[in-house]
Amino acid sequence: MTDVDTAVTQAREAATWWATADRKNHLLTWKRHLATHCDELADVIRAETGKPHGDALLEIMLAVEHLDWAARNAGRVLRRRRVRSGLLAADHGAALEYRPLGVIGVIGPWNYPVYTPLGSISYALAAGNAVVFKPSEHTPKTGLWLAEAWSVSVTGPPVLQVITGAGETGAALCRAGVDKIAFTGSATTARKVMATCAETLTPLVVEGGGKDAMIVAADANLDAAAEAAAFGGFGNAGQTCAGVERIYVERAAYPLFLAKLRSIAENLKPGDQDLAPYGRMTTPEQPAIVRGHVADAIARGGRAVVGGVESVRPPYISPVILAEVPEDSTAITEETFGPTVVVNPVDDLDQAVELANASRYGLATSIFTRDRRTAFGLVRRLRAGAASINSVLGFAAVPALPFGGLGDSGFGRVHGADGLREFSRAQSVAWRRFPAPLALMTFDRDAAVLARAVRLFKIRHARGGRAAGSR
Repeated sequence: MTDVDTAVTQAREAATWWATADRKNHLLTWKRHLATHCDELADVIRAETGKPHGDALLEIMLAVEHLDWAARNAGRVLRRRRVRSGLLAADHGAALEYRPLGVIGVIGPWNYPVYTPLGSISYALAAGNAVVFKPSEHTPKTGLWLAEAWSVSVTGPPVLQVITGAGETGAALCRAGVDKIAFTGSATTARKVMATCAETLTPLVVEGGGKDAMIVAADANLDAAAEAAAFGGFGNAGQTCAGVERIYVERAAYPLFLAKLRSIAENLKPGDQDLAPYGRMTTPEQPAIVRGHVADAIARGGRAVVGGVESVRPPYISPVILAEVPEDSTAITEETFGPTVVVNPVDDLDQAVELANASRYGLATSIFTRDRRTAFGLVRRLRAGAASINSVLGFAAVPALPFGGLGDSGFGRVHGADGLREFSRAQSVAWRRFPAPLALMTFDRDAAVLARAVRLFKIRHARGGRAAGSR
């Protein structure tokens, strides 16, 4: 793939300039261009994904907020800072600084073709790296639009480039000598990307899929919970990795919550109109996956409260609510990525946590309760990288919060200070300030000096506390 190799070579040269450039002002200039032309970009997103214009605008607004935060905070987060030297190195000063990695390869998804890849691109650029971006083969025009917006906003070497293509292009990017790969996609594809990166020991950050659970306590505001569940489950045609796919409701609130959610879902009609609540499925393969999960849930004894297999009419899928679905159904265990939710009753919140955690995914979760202490207690017990309390996807709008998962949901973080450091390398430096009072790091070490140091060591570390396991 000559085009990929050429792009990475050019990025390597551009990274030298970018590392010392006025990155903040360049990034803010690009930000202003994106904001000024947001309607134009939204039209491109809408044409490629099928989502309503308003949803495309919301995606852009969220992405721009992150870009703005990264540009304004990178200097503070990554700057050189002094650290304590400690007793044995009292004669030294010490400092830590974060340096750019060099060239970052970003492989983006199709469901949020601006917000998600910019979660890596913005932070990688702000940290001083050049970026080669491969958008999904389903949304290449969106990626090319972003690159063109960069080229007219920032004069200089090609710090941000876009290469288009399918899986083989992504594999070539992994092998092209970049310093890190940021990948967003399914766990299956992530394993392939990781195997390819392993050939050259290229590190990567992975945002995989999710099977995100919502927990609804008996004391929750059920109107708010149902509205949030509908948005998290059906918004963007359910094609949201951190949305809502499973809902566990305490039995006392279960019938009323289900009725409220049903009332909302029955009035949602997907379509191509700009004011439709959501649009078509973006890829031709996804409807069959959704149909299979719905059919499996019903075959295993679950009941369809709204819709069913007949709701899948490609390229559109009407909302589907499934209830009392066995926990071994694919509708519970696999990422559906469509406008369906499973709602199951639980005896108590302990059971809700147990079921929510019984997944190989660990991306996001949401909790609805009027008791804040209960909510934070549940968050600490849940196996998820991000959580929202009395909302869904609240963390996605907070640029300072890192985002990422565990298990099949991936590893590493984008967004926030952790996202800036994800695309940096820590560089440590120590310098002698004065002659060591106890010179130990020398072949000329004095036995009396060592004995004195050992006495001080024991005073500091062997006293003042019981040994582990003592009574």
